[in-house]
Amino acid sequence: MNQLSRLLLAFALSGCAAAAAHAAPSPQQILAASDLVRNPDYPFGLTNTLIEYRNGKQSDSSTLAIYSKADQNSGQFRSLIRYVAPLRDANKLILFSGKDLWFYDPSSKASIRMSPQQRLLGQASNGDVVTVNFAKDYQATSAVEEDTQDGERQMRHCYKLALSASTPDATYHHIDMWIETANSHPVKARFYSESGKMLKSAYYRHYQRELGQDRPTETVIIDGLDPNWVTVMRFSDWVRREIPEAWLQRDYLPRFKPE
Repeated sequence: MNQLSRLLLAFALSGCAAAAAHAAPSPQQILAASDLVRNPDYPFGLTNTLIEYRNGKQSDSSTLAIYSKADQNSGQFRSLIRYVAPLRDANKLILFSGKDLWFYDPSSKASIRMSPQQRLLGQASNGDVVTVNFAKDYQATSAVEEDTQDGERQMRHCYKLALSASTPDATYHHIDMWIETANSHPVKARFYSESGKMLKSAYYRHYQRELGQDRPTETVIIDGLDPNWVTVMRFSDWVRREIPEAWLQRDYLPRFKPE
């Protein structure tokens, strides 16, 4: 091979390497990047205020203190959730650890196993209020670029991901999710049952700087059949903190004391 041929081959190979370096991320990589936008990758706490609306009027509300940290083996979050308000529910607990979700009522001192699909308030299920890394429970099978309107009526250029549940404990059978191409911000999602019925849609909005990252501080959940039934989840009081391992054990629930 003469020198010119070698130079041409080297140029072609460098061009292929550059193209590979700038190739679009895989659907699963896009999903994992959006998880890091929604959740810190270290233990943290926050307050989740849920407000239910019917036909534009507030019908119910609840305030939860949430403590979460990722499991070292699975990468999925484990969470302890404490009811703060209303007063009738104060200090009731929800524990999500591994594949198990337990509800504990201090008045009866009983812990009851629950499913992530059960409604907690309005359109928000247990699985919606616990911290979740979607990339651990769902496989993103495709990513198509398209423009869509966000929860504040602004157009965003997004990857539309098709997600299929990869574990039997996933809250939803499949999900369509729109992730902004420029910054991995989740924009909206639609959640489906196994039969293909759309259960609800959600908009992730009001991004603010929290724990070193622009994160959505509000999720608006709309019923799949009745668009006048809306539940808003507002996240505040973000803090990096240690979560004792004892807090994430079912046997410890009767001894848990709020700070």
